[in-house]
Amino acid sequence: MIYFYTYKTSIGEVTLEEEDAKLIRLNISSLKPNGILKETEVIKKAYQELEEYLKGKRKKFTVPLNPKGTSFQRKVFEELLKIPYGETISYQELGRRIGNIKACRAVGMANNKNPLPIFIPCHRVIGKNQKLTGYALGLELKKYLLDLEKRNN
Repeated sequence: MIYFYTYKTSIGEVTLEEEDAKLIRLNISSLKPNGILKETEVIKKAYQELEEYLKGKRKKFTVPLNPKGTSFQRKVFEELLKIPYGETISYQELGRRIGNIKACRAVGMANNKNPLPIFIPCHRVIGKNQKLTGYALGLELKKYLLDLEKRNN
C-alpha cells in the first residue's frame, strides 16, 4: 500500500510518498499522488529530516529509501548517495564512478528521473564546466540547495 502526505516547506508544498515503510517519492509539483492520504511514521520522519536539512541542521538523511527505477537508474541513485554534503561532481565523473565514462547523457536522464530529489542528492551533479545544468525541480532550486550546503558545510 502506498501512503502520502503533503507539507508546506520553505521550498513550497512537498508531497512525500511511502510504501512498505520506505520513502519512495518526493514531489513538489501539483501532481496528484496515488495512494492513501496518511501521515505515517516514515513520512513524519522524512518530513522532520527534510525540515532539518532545509534549515542547515542536517547533512545526512537516515529515513529508509526505496527509489523506483531501472537497474541503471538505481545504480546512478546509489552513486549519488555517496556524494558528500556540500560537494559537487560532473555528470562525466558520475558516469566514470558507475563504470561508463561515456554515459553522461544517460546519467543525466537517470538524474532527471530521480523520484527522491534532495534525499538522493542529484542536485550535487553539475556540468563539467562547473555550470549548473538540468534539474527536474528547476535550476533555481538547485542553486538554492547548493548554496545552502556551502553555507552550512
